[in-house]
Amino acid sequence: MHDVVEWLKENGNLKIINEPLDVELEIPHIAYIEVKKDDSRPILFTNPINRAKNIHYDMPVLMNIFANKALTEKIFAKHPDKVAEGIDKLLKLKPPAGFIEKLKMIPELFVLKNVFPKRLNKRGACQQVVIPKEQVDLDKLPILKTWEEDGGPFITMGQVYTQSLDGQMQNLGMYRLQQYDKNHLGMHWQIHKDASHFFDQYQKAGKKMPVTVGIGGDPLYIWCGQAPMPHGMFEMLLYGFVRGKNAQLVKSLSNDIYIPKDVDIVIEGFVDPEKMRIEGPFGDHTGYYTLEEPYPIMEVETITMKEKPVFQATVVGKPPLEDKYMGWATERIFLPMLKPMAPDLIDYYMPENGVFHNLILGKMKTLYKGHAQQFMHAFWGVGQMSFVKHAIFVGVDAPELEDDIAITEYILNRLDPSKILITQGIIDALDHTANENLVGGKLGIDATGSEVESTIETPLDDATLLQKFQEIDKSILECKQYFTHTKNPICVITVNKTASVMSDIEKVYGLQEHIKVLIIVDKTNNDIEEPYMLLWRVVNNIDAQRDIITQPFIIVDGTNKSEVDGFNREWPGDTFCTKEVLDSLQERGLIDIDETFIKKFGLLPFN
Repeated sequence: MHDVVEWLKENGNLKIINEPLDVELEIPHIAYIEVKKDDSRPILFTNPINRAKNIHYDMPVLMNIFANKALTEKIFAKHPDKVAEGIDKLLKLKPPAGFIEKLKMIPELFVLKNVFPKRLNKRGACQQVVIPKEQVDLDKLPILKTWEEDGGPFITMGQVYTQSLDGQMQNLGMYRLQQYDKNHLGMHWQIHKDASHFFDQYQKAGKKMPVTVGIGGDPLYIWCGQAPMPHGMFEMLLYGFVRGKNAQLVKSLSNDIYIPKDVDIVIEGFVDPEKMRIEGPFGDHTGYYTLEEPYPIMEVETITMKEKPVFQATVVGKPPLEDKYMGWATERIFLPMLKPMAPDLIDYYMPENGVFHNLILGKMKTLYKGHAQQFMHAFWGVGQMSFVKHAIFVGVDAPELEDDIAITEYILNRLDPSKILITQGIIDALDHTANENLVGGKLGIDATGSEVESTIETPLDDATLLQKFQEIDKSILECKQYFTHTKNPICVITVNKTASVMSDIEKVYGLQEHIKVLIIVDKTNNDIEEPYMLLWRVVNNIDAQRDIITQPFIIVDGTNKSEVDGFNREWPGDTFCTKEVLDSLQERGLIDIDETFIKKFGLLPFN
C-alpha cells in the first residue's frame, strides 16, 4: 500500500470527484451520505476549496477508506478473524517440551520478530518537504468543517503520537484536532486516554509535551490508533503483527517522537501544560455534538510532507459510518484478549447504532447461577470495555449476534425483570446522559436462560392501544408495537414532552395487561417506523439508574432530558446536515437521495 489512492482504484472501487467542492460542509456531506449506502465506496475529492477563505488546495482529500466490510478485509490483507487466531495462539504459547515442540514454535516466534517497530536513521518520504516554523500555515491543509455548529475545522483522521515523560512509553491515538489559527490545534484527548496520562506527567514536571500528528499513509495506522490496546503498549506493535512486518519509523525533526516513514503529512509541535483553550462544539460519532470544554493547545513547530501528499479525513455523526467497519475489525481481533477475563465467552458484538460503547451483546456458555452477572462486572471493570453502558448476554443456543432480528427475538423471549441488573460505573467522556460527567448508570440483562412463560395478557392492535394511551395522556401522539409474536413485545410511543416522563409514570400502570416493554421517545426528530434509529436514540439517551423501571412492567424513558427532569447539565443537539448544502449538492448531481433516505437516517430535523 505504498500508494493508497492507486491501491483503492484497483481494490476499492474508488469514486473520484473532480468538481471544486468546499471543505466546509460540502465534502463532508457527500462522504456522510455515501457511507450510508449499501454499496458505499471510498471517495477522492481532487479539487477541494474553501470559499470563505478563497483557498484552492493543492492536495486531494481522501475519505471513506473503510467504506465496507470487503474493503476493510482487503486493507488487513486477511479476514480479521485470522488475525484473532494468531493472537489467540500467542496468548496460549507454552514452553516447548522437546526438540520437536521447539521446531513447531518457530513460525510463532518468527511472527513476534516482525512485531516490533524499526527505527530508521534517515528521513522518510513523509519528510520530503519541510515547512519551518516561521512558514507554518495550517490553512494550507484542506481541514474539514463537517457540521454547521462545529466550533471550526477539525482534523478527523489524525494519528497522534505521544510519549511518556521518561521516553519509555509511546502511544498512538486517534483524537480529533480543532484548528484555531495558522499554527495552533486543540488536543481532544479524553481523561481516560494514554496521551492524557502522559500530559499529566509533563504538567507535574512543568515541561512542554512533544506531540507529532501523522495524516495519511497506510490506513492500518489509523485503525491501530483507535484499537483498545492495553495500557502502556505501543499501538504500532499491533501494526507489525497484522502486517507481518516491522513498522518503519523515522524521527520527527523538532522532537524525539518517531512516526511512520510513509505518512503523507506530519505536524510536529509542543503542548504547554499551562495553557488551555475552549475546544468544540464538535458533531461526534455519537450523533450528538460534544460540548465546549477546555483542552490543551498544540503549538505547531514544523510541518513536513510527501511531495504529493493526500489528506485523509473521516466524517462522524449518526450511524452507519465507516467506524462501523473499523469497529467490526476491532471486535473480531480483540475477542481473544477478552477471553482470559471471561473464559466462557464465545463471541461478542457491538452494534454501530449502539455507537459501540452504548451497547454490547455477548454470547457465553453459562456454567452456574449468576455467571452472566459475573461477566457484566468483568466487562465493566477492564480497559475500554468499562465504558460500555448496556450489556446483554445470551446463551450458546442463541442465533448469530449480528442477525439483528433473530437475536432480538431470542432476547425478548428470555427477558425477565428479575434478571436485569442496574448499577453505576464509569462512562465515556462523550456520554451526555448522566447527571454528572464520567459516572452514570449501567444496565445488564441476563438472557442466557430458558424462554419465560409469561406474555401479554390482553394484546391490542396499535390503534386501540394508542386510544387507551391518549385517554390517559393527550401528549402521547403515536404508538407502534414491535415483535408482538415474542413473550415480551416492545411498545414504542412518541410524546410531545412538556414535563418529566417519570414524574407521573404511574398513570400508565393500568395498561400492564397490554404491555410488557414500553419505550418512550420524543415525537420531534424520531420516526416511530425506523427501529434502527430508534435503538440509536434510546441507548444514547438513557441513564439506566434514572430512566428505567422494571415493575409492573419494563418502562424506558428515551426522551431528551432537561430542567423538567431535574437534569442540570446541557443536553446537546443532534448532528444534522445543512439543508441548503444538501439541496445544492442534489441539484449539481453530486448526491442522489430522496425524502425516505433523509428521514431514515435523520439527516435533517423533522417533527
